[in-house]
Amino acid sequence: MRKKLVIGNWKMHGSRAVNAELLSGILAAGPLPCDAAVCVPFVYVADTAVSLAASALRWGAQDVSAHAQGAYTGEVSAAMLRELGCRYAIVGHSERRAGHAETDAQVADKAKAALAHGLTPVVCVGETLEQREAGQTEAVVKRQLSAVIHALGHCAGEMVVAYEPVWAIGTGRTATPEQAQSVHAVLRAQLRAATAHADTMKILYGGSVKPDNAATLFAQPDIDGGLIGGASLKAADFVAICRAAR
Repeated sequence: MRKKLVIGNWKMHGSRAVNAELLSGILAAGPLPCDAAVCVPFVYVADTAVSLAASALRWGAQDVSAHAQGAYTGEVSAAMLRELGCRYAIVGHSERRAGHAETDAQVADKAKAALAHGLTPVVCVGETLEQREAGQTEAVVKRQLSAVIHALGHCAGEMVVAYEPVWAIGTGRTATPEQAQSVHAVLRAQLRAATAHADTMKILYGGSVKPDNAATLFAQPDIDGGLIGGASLKAADFVAICRAAR
């Protein structure tokens, strides 16, 4: 059985004081039954590393550059993140794809750069409401994942995949467990065709996951945890979601 993984994506929220209180609240809850991590804004990675150094809670970044180094003002490389102890780097989040026009190829390059420097890329895929209503969900997520599989080659089994229907991110709307499982099953099948490690890989669900719906979502056979947005900003909610991931 795959051990569940819950990752909090703080997005562009927080301050030193707020973050310290949030992490303290999570750590005060004691051991969690799943693997857990928080992906924080770049400027808080060092602080987070200090706060979590003696804990089982991992940390990561919300993006990473596809470039190793050079004249890329404002970007942060995988080597820099690894030096600060990051375990994960989110790539291809819908907010990056939409707001920064990131292409499938760029997302794949970022995932490759992350793996090359010892980070686990959390590769996000997902469809918009218009695409779902047009019956394009499967084609969209398979296209997005295919680009990363092709770029990673024999290392494809080392990534984490996160299915986040765009229409459910920050909207309060959540895919039903059956809807989410249906897409996760498609992704698992695609991974099986690409790597012998598909059955041990984690596929997370993201999109308005809360304490009251987490257990039902996580009970689905191909949902291995969650990529949590708003609920990861409240220690009690994040801990409750982690405890639902048994």
